[in-house]
Amino acid sequence: MIKKGGLDKQVKKRIGDMAFFFLVMGLSFYMVFHGQDLKKIWAALSQLPFIYVGIAILNALFFVSIEGCMIYYLLRSLDGGGSFWRCISYSFIGFFYSGITPSATGGQPMQLYYMKKDGHSLSDSSVILMTVALIYKLVLVIIGIAALIFWNEPLQLYLEGYYPLYLLGLTLNTLLVAALLAVMFAPNWMKHIIRVVEGLLILLKILKPSQKREEKIDGFIDNYQNAVGFLWTHKLRMGAVLLLTFIQRGSVFFLTYIIYRGFALEGADLLTVVLLQASVYIAVDMLPVPGAQGITELMYRSIFQGIFTGAFLMPSLYVTRGISFYFLMIVSLAVIFWNRKR
Repeated sequence: MIKKGGLDKQVKKRIGDMAFFFLVMGLSFYMVFHGQDLKKIWAALSQLPFIYVGIAILNALFFVSIEGCMIYYLLRSLDGGGSFWRCISYSFIGFFYSGITPSATGGQPMQLYYMKKDGHSLSDSSVILMTVALIYKLVLVIIGIAALIFWNEPLQLYLEGYYPLYLLGLTLNTLLVAALLAVMFAPNWMKHIIRVVEGLLILLKILKPSQKREEKIDGFIDNYQNAVGFLWTHKLRMGAVLLLTFIQRGSVFFLTYIIYRGFALEGADLLTVVLLQASVYIAVDMLPVPGAQGITELMYRSIFQGIFTGAFLMPSLYVTRGISFYFLMIVSLAVIFWNRKR
């Protein structure tokens, strides 16, 4: 049972997260709309056939739903239970809370809460969500490194001043994946390192000694050890999840190309548009801003100005970002309200 004080603290944190989210959203909207000729933008938007908007919306829904498919697929292999549509709802819940919290830290805890509420064991749910998260990050790193090796010259040309941010984002994601793999395959070594770092921070009076924090760290590492066992005993399923994750990541990058073709533009090939959109995601993925709002729009405007030529740059930003993030946030919020009424 959650104590009243703990519940109040959680409610205050959620209110704080939402307030920060709307503040950042307001600033982002001001930044992308300020000084724009709305009549010209509307004229450009009116040239976009609705069929392309519909395809982009289906693409965005597919992007979130495919994670739910992976959760369902893995959950069936552990406890044999779980409704397909409930697993899809877990994915939308995770998307919403990731979107309103810095560095997308709120998604998994809330998914875990709803899975536990539905009767799934905490250990099984933790293993599944950790596995999905690890593979998600791993795929992003693979795409980022591949672009860096095989497409580095065009990448620097298009990104210009944002190239260092891309390198930073790729480095942070790579370090995170490396740390998670180290936790999984060398838990005692990682516990020792974490305790050394914790001791140093306590010595510098940045942290206070906490038995509860040590228990949480040990619990986190132990759960990842469970994930190791799951990975080794379900190699074929992991291969399927890896493939699905590549498809999932590719789908959201492909959304930009749908809009590009919808505006009847030519000159940029599919690979260029997809890799540029991937570079934006990699660069902003680890930033401590809810939904990476603001920086995503700024980076998009900079690197796509040579792709969406003429009056189509800002309209393309409004449509792609509107569908891939804000529309999905609205749908996800509706899913959360539906779950609370059950």
